[in-house]
Amino acid sequence: MIEIVETDIGTARLTWHRAQDARWVMAVSHGAGGGVEARDLRALAGVLPGHGVSVVLVEQPWRVAGKKVAPAPKTLDAGWRGVWPAVAGMGLPVIAGGRSAGARVACRTATELGARAVLALSFPLHPPGKPEKSRADELLGAGVPTLVVQGGNDPFGRPGEFPEGGFELVEVPGADHGLAVPKRSPLTQEEALKTVTDGVVRWVASLG
Repeated sequence: MIEIVETDIGTARLTWHRAQDARWVMAVSHGAGGGVEARDLRALAGVLPGHGVSVVLVEQPWRVAGKKVAPAPKTLDAGWRGVWPAVAGMGLPVIAGGRSAGARVACRTATELGARAVLALSFPLHPPGKPEKSRADELLGAGVPTLVVQGGNDPFGRPGEFPEGGFELVEVPGADHGLAVPKRSPLTQEEALKTVTDGVVRWVASLG
């Protein structure tokens, strides 16, 4: 089901994948370079409803408007705030999620919006080749249970680069920032995505 939501910065689009007996809502947004067709977002939307989690894929207003370049972080945060009432309106606890730039948004706004947990897919710990420009403070400041799902070869931050902190981390061996694995990888792409979905299912179950 597609829901159109008007925010202060434009029209957002929500695509719902509902669980029959939902216990959670997981709202997940895309990154700065792609949309909700990303392989990991599609995989989560296909698997999680069978585990009591309704998934809503959130397209930010800039993406709905057909723009190619994401706006500034504060504008992304404003778009996310604008869709939150529709996401939280189910009366169920909400997990805020996103991939890359969307993960940063979820971390920055989790406490303010009342998210119960954060799912950070391919968290961009730093720009490629610039580890000194760390965004660890955003991740560590989420203030709620957090799961990071990170490719083993992500140039925006490999799993070993992440600091100690109050979050869990699932590594997808050999995967890049898009959680794609090379053909020479011991994991197939299907197995890599199963690593993602299995990790998220286990983590959600641990939230109680």
